[in-house]
Amino acid sequence: MAKAKQPIPPATSVVFRKADLLQQLSFIDNNQQHRKRVLALETAFRRKIATHISSLLLASEPLRKFNTSPFVLLIHAFSRGYNHVSQIERDILPAKQFSSMETSAGRMVEEVALPIYGWECVASSMHSTNSALDGRLNGSNPYRVATLKSGPRCLNDEMSENFADAVISYADQWAAESNAQELDFTYGVLYGTTRQSNKKDWHILRKLCEKASALEQCRVIETSANKWCCKVAINSIPITATVRVGRDWWQYLGGNTCLMEIMTALIRACIVPAGQEDACHYTIQDLPSIVSMSQVEEAYNVSLLQRSQLPWFFLIAAHFCDQLD
Repeated sequence: MAKAKQPIPPATSVVFRKADLLQQLSFIDNNQQHRKRVLALETAFRRKIATHISSLLLASEPLRKFNTSPFVLLIHAFSRGYNHVSQIERDILPAKQFSSMETSAGRMVEEVALPIYGWECVASSMHSTNSALDGRLNGSNPYRVATLKSGPRCLNDEMSENFADAVISYADQWAAESNAQELDFTYGVLYGTTRQSNKKDWHILRKLCEKASALEQCRVIETSANKWCCKVAINSIPITATVRVGRDWWQYLGGNTCLMEIMTALIRACIVPAGQEDACHYTIQDLPSIVSMSQVEEAYNVSLLQRSQLPWFFLIAAHFCDQLD
């Protein structure tokens, strides 16, 4: 008789209100402790970003370094109505640099943010005890460890199973590192929402429960049915495993103001304040409403971000919610 499948948990829509975001920004702007942390994050982000940019591919490199697909080149040329190679050359470098940054940006953010909020980055080789971990909070009880991905759709079925296997195989060794009697494992996603997830992250929990129920040294304490967490015991070590996406991850890492601090620091590190922009027309359907300043009162003023940086603030916030009002 086939085993009944665990029901996938509902994904509640995450709604951000611009008025609330501006109020939270004012709060951290008026608090010395939060301001100090934002400035420390900004400095570290800028240093890390500058190092990465200096290593990006240059336009003068030979074509083979760009790893272009001949099929993609032609299809892209068709979509743009290009007639000459010189036209597509202008697109190749930004596309390659964008791809390189997508690969490494999440790791850069982790390497800056984790230490500032008291965590340690975990560096390990492939197929080792800690290869599934990116961060840990030493001295915590239960012992907190995490694997981190940059976006909400980074996993496939094989990767989900590999993470479940890693927890089964190494959880008791992770706990032993800190002499902990209990473990808290997080699959964390740096941006997005559970609604945007392909649910492969939740399948880590489902597979973990299935594997634990089939092994003599393991048992299931709480299943992941209709939940983004579960609890199992492996070799008598209780383990809570949780999927935390976007806002939930940052709140877990550094409290209610953490996401606001990260967003503000990144904008300060990357975007130079400017004068008022002339009227512009956006192509992306909802971008005008996302970056609209209509809800920002003329008297609104904070020192951490200048007025010209607030549209960027809204643009970044939109990546952590399903709806921005």
